Amino acid sequence: MNVLSSAKSAIFSYLMVVYLFYNPTDSGAVQLNSENLDMTLASNELVFINFYAEWCRFSNILQPIFDEAADKVREAFPEAGRVVMGKVDCDKESSAASRFHISKYPTLKVIRNGQPTKREYRGARTVEAFADFIKKQLEDPIKEFFNLKDLEVLDTKKRIVVGYFDRRDMVEYNTFRRVATNLKEDCVFYAGFGDVVTAMHPPGTVSRHPIIVFRPDVAVSDANDETFTGNQNNFDELNIWVQQKCVPLVREITFENAEELTEEGLPFLILFHGPDDHQSIKDYKTIIETQLITEKQNINFLTADGKRFAHPLHHLGKSQSDLPLIAIDSFRHMYLFPSFKDMFVPGKLKQFLNDLYSGKLHREFHYGPEKSDDNTIEVMVVSNNGQDGGPRKGTTPPESTFKNLAPSNKRYTLLKDEL
Repeated sequence: MNVLSSAKSAIFSYLMVVYLFYNPTDSGAVQLNSENLDMTLASNELVFINFYAEWCRFSNILQPIFDEAADKVREAFPEAGRVVMGKVDCDKESSAASRFHISKYPTLKVIRNGQPTKREYRGARTVEAFADFIKKQLEDPIKEFFNLKDLEVLDTKKRIVVGYFDRRDMVEYNTFRRVATNLKEDCVFYAGFGDVVTAMHPPGTVSRHPIIVFRPDVAVSDANDETFTGNQNNFDELNIWVQQKCVPLVREITFENAEELTEEGLPFLILFHGPDDHQSIKDYKTIIETQLITEKQNINFLTADGKRFAHPLHHLGKSQSDLPLIAIDSFRHMYLFPSFKDMFVPGKLKQFLNDLYSGKLHREFHYGPEKSDDNTIEVMVVSNNGQDGGPRKGTTPPESTFKNLAPSNKRYTLLKDEL
C-alpha cells in the first residue's frame, strides 16, 4: 500500500505541475528559467522563445507585443503539449543564453521537438505576424500523394523526401513526421499509404516494410535518388540522414535568408547566375562537392540570382550580360574570380580561396599583383570606375555589399560585431 500511495502522490504532484504550468495565472509569454526550461522543451512540439535583456530598448519595445501574441496563440492552441511561447531573461539566465548562443537582443528562437532549428525568427515584430508564424509552424509538414504518378510532376528544383507506408498509425510514420517537422524548411516531404504504395513492393507481400527515399533537386544538381537503409524507428538516425541530404553544401542566398547567412560569419563564395541558367548551378555545385568540400568550415558556398542581386554586380562593375561569374565577399571587400571558365581548371577555385586566406587578394588590390608562379592565379582587378583588365597598379577593392544585410543595430542590441 505504501508503494501504491507513493505512486499516487507522485502522479498527483506531476499533474499539479502540468496543470499550473499550462494554466498560468499570469498572461503573456511563459517566463522560462533553469527550473522549467528543459521540461518545457521536452514536453512541447513547438516552443518559441524570446531571449531578451531588461536594459535593451529593443527588448522593451518587443515585450508587450510578444506577450499579447502569446495570449492569442494560447487561445488558438489551448491543448497541452502543442505550443508554448516563452521568454528568457538572459542576464538572470546566463547559462541558457550561452547554451543557445545568444549574441544580440532580442533573439527569437524556435525549438521543435526539443531541438533548436537553424533559423531564428527574423520577420515582422507584430502580434499578427507572430500568430501567423506559429500557425504556419504547426501546419502538417507532410503532403499526401494518392497516386504514384503524382510523384512524376514534382518540382525538380526542390529537394524532396518521400515516405511509403502501410498505415498512418505505424511507429515509422510517426518518426518520419517528427523529422519532417524539424526539416520542413529544407526539404519538401510527401507520404503515401496503403494501396497507393502497393506497387513499391513485390507482388503478394503481406508485411510491407516502409520505404523512405530522398529525391534531389535534379534541375540544379547531378545528385541521384537515395533510399534510407537505417533504422526507421530511430529518430536521431533518420533525422541526421535527412539533414545531410536536405541541407546542401551549396545554398541559394535570397533577401529572406541573407541576414541568417551573414550572421554565420563565414566569407561568401558566390556564383551569380541568370534566372534560368540551371546548368551553371549544376557545374558549380559539382566543382564544390568534388574539389572544395574540405573548405565547408571556412566558406559559405552560395548561388545568387544575378537579376535579383543586381546591386552587388554593379558594385563589381558587372551586369547581367556578364553572367555567370564568381566572386568572394569577405565582408570587407569583394573579389572577382578572373573567368567563370577557369572554374573547370583543377585547383583554380581552390587557389582563389587560398589567396583569400593568405591575404594575397587584399594585398594585390592595394599594392598591385605579386610575383606569380605556376600554383597561383592572376586575380582580376576591378577599378573604381568598373573597368577590369590585366596586371597594373593596385586599386581599392569594392567594399562588401552583403555585410549590409547582416543584423542591424537599428533592430537589435548587438553584444559583439557580427562580422
